[in-house]
Amino acid sequence: MVNKLASMLLGMLFYRAPYLSFSSEEIEVFENIYAEAASSHSEIGYDCRFPKYRFLQYISETKPVILHGSNNKSILEFETRRQTLFNGQYVEAVFATKDGIWPVFYAVFDRSKLSGNFRNACLNVRNDKHTYYFFSLTPETKMKNPWQDGMVYLLPQESFENVSDSIVFFDEWVSKTPVKPIAKIAVTPQDFYFINKVSRHKATESIMATWFLYKLRTRVGKFTKK
Repeated sequence: MVNKLASMLLGMLFYRAPYLSFSSEEIEVFENIYAEAASSHSEIGYDCRFPKYRFLQYISETKPVILHGSNNKSILEFETRRQTLFNGQYVEAVFATKDGIWPVFYAVFDRSKLSGNFRNACLNVRNDKHTYYFFSLTPETKMKNPWQDGMVYLLPQESFENVSDSIVFFDEWVSKTPVKPIAKIAVTPQDFYFINKVSRHKATESIMATWFLYKLRTRVGKFTKK
């Protein structure tokens, strides 16, 4: 019952991931792309008609890989860094996700243009097949057109663990040891599925206000101009 209520609330506040059903053609193409990249540990030459987020989601679901998005296109090995988990706890680790959309945001969001703060989430509920997202930047950041091309790295999953046992949790995984990529794929802002669903919030606004106003701000023009 608690799980259902949590799913209902997240569905009201945030956007759900698109439902993905992969055709036999997609599966064949994605398997070939992954096999070639994994065998050579190289950048993926993605030359097919299917959106990249679909490829990333398929690979994360079917292969022992985990994803990390970055503005840096030349990372040879990910070192652990002191960072905070979703619950504010500090950990020395490499962060990544099993989600195919969330890392694209981190790849194409130009952090050098950040003013104030940014807020985002990729949330799951236990026993719920849906994933829920929100993305919000300050008006000062959005005015700078903070988007650029980036890279999503495919990392081996074996050293990663999911760090939450809550009913509602971030799709956030950590490795406490350095990790070398299996492969990488270049992405552009147009590859970010929710590029048109990025809201605005004042830096001093409470996180609860950002959550409750998120969908309204992405649907009604006058709210996005605050």
